[in-house]
Amino acid sequence: MRKILFLPLFQMPSGHHQVADALISSFLHRVENVECKKVDFLSYWNEPIEQMVSSFYMNWIRLFPSQYAQFYKTFMYTDPEQQGKHGKKRRNIIFEQKMLQLVRQEQPDLIVCTHSFPSKLLSSLKRRGLISVPIANVYTDFLVSDVWGKKGIDFHFVPDTEAKRYLVEIHQVPASKIFITGIPVDDAFRVRTFSKVKRIRPHILVAGGNSGLGKLRPFLEELKKESYFHYTVLCGRNRKLYEEIKSWNQPNIDAHSYIKSRQEMNRLYDSADAIVTKAGGVTLSEAFRKQLPVFIHSALPGQEQINVKHLRKKGLVIDLNKFMPLEDQLKEILDDEVEHNRMMKRIENYLMTLTDDVVTTLNERLLEWNVPHILTRP
Repeated sequence: MRKILFLPLFQMPSGHHQVADALISSFLHRVENVECKKVDFLSYWNEPIEQMVSSFYMNWIRLFPSQYAQFYKTFMYTDPEQQGKHGKKRRNIIFEQKMLQLVRQEQPDLIVCTHSFPSKLLSSLKRRGLISVPIANVYTDFLVSDVWGKKGIDFHFVPDTEAKRYLVEIHQVPASKIFITGIPVDDAFRVRTFSKVKRIRPHILVAGGNSGLGKLRPFLEELKKESYFHYTVLCGRNRKLYEEIKSWNQPNIDAHSYIKSRQEMNRLYDSADAIVTKAGGVTLSEAFRKQLPVFIHSALPGQEQINVKHLRKKGLVIDLNKFMPLEDQLKEILDDEVEHNRMMKRIENYLMTLTDDVVTTLNERLLEWNVPHILTRP
């Protein structure tokens, strides 16, 4: 029995947890004799501190988005042309000691990081010779921030060819350690159900209302006056938003609260003609896998803004203009066969670059390892 330890960060729902959960599900369904465990490192270190930090983080984004965006660009991410040049090195002694304690306690055969901070700590421990367990980075946005561990990491599962090139050219990570997988999604989204519901109107999924952040509301208010499309609004755990939309009693607008079933979510994807969403890496990856045109209604400061900038250059997403009617912008692409086909071709070309799979690659390595990778004691 091999043990895999998954390390996201914070207890609140996030793409880091979604990717970890998707990989755990895949391992348990596709691999024999494997044990998977997910641990939020901050809660392991100090649960009250985790709650305080996560609350501060959410309020910072909500109340001071511009300030957070500047902080992110300055301390966590810089333009690719500048990355690797500033030489910033920070040691987190207390966190490293606690991470070493966690690894010794769990004794995993493999560690999978879906957040940059655990990766940074583990990379430092690995380079100092305090642990020998194999470590994998699974990136959950379309960027590689400065915080991720680089040279102390054994496997890098990246979103696209640009991320691989960056790791090779800027951080001198061997190309043999880098695998182009895209941002991992649940296996359910790899299979089309072919159960499209016949509708009089084209069907648009609207996502991004779960956290209450972002700028979805102006677009939702506009939906009450529109009738060309049928809309399904995914409210997640935002009960207030769900109840409000239901109260409109609009025949062309459906509201869904949190959908636990991946199969049900897959059915909605397969019935849709496009998705309107904020720029979270996991939702974007799911939409690309389902080959849906993607329209961005908002992006949280930091990584989501960088996602949009990166994907807009590749022609994979379309920014919505809040000063223009929503349906006019959707029709401009969806009703224009030439423009629609061009966008679908760009998505198809992107998917063709995803030549690797996280679970397959790591399982092959697990089979090669005949002895547990025990810790090197100091």
